[in-house]
Amino acid sequence: MSDISTFESRTGKLTCTPSEIFDFVTDIRNFSQFIPDGASINKLNIERESCSFNISPLGNVNINLTEKDPHNKVIYNGNVLQSNDFSLILKIKENIAGKAEVLLRLEAHLNPLLKMMATKPIGDFLEKMVEEMEKFKNWRTAN
Repeated sequence: MSDISTFESRTGKLTCTPSEIFDFVTDIRNFSQFIPDGASINKLNIERESCSFNISPLGNVNINLTEKDPHNKVIYNGNVLQSNDFSLILKIKENIAGKAEVLLRLEAHLNPLLKMMATKPIGDFLEKMVEEMEKFKNWRTAN
């Protein structure tokens, strides 16, 4: 098995409380709002604690909500290419103003070649997620 590679976003400063972001991200259906127009995602199936989809050129991706530490951390585990296990970890903390700050961490089993090829796209993905979370305003009105 390959080593675990870790990728982290910058810390995003959100317009909601830690409770609001926690409630939002523990329902995977809410993430459909962040799928960019024109994304090559097919066969999207989203439920409250799991989702699956097909994305070119990776193939089928399965994600499950596996751990919830109220208002502090949420962990999703998944697999892609039927063997590359990964975890997406959202660390939530409260700033002085009572608003949430979030850090995204992706941990994946990648061989050195795959890590080299994936570093930029994963970094871009994490940055885009943080940007969208910072712009988002409707934390209470989601699913």
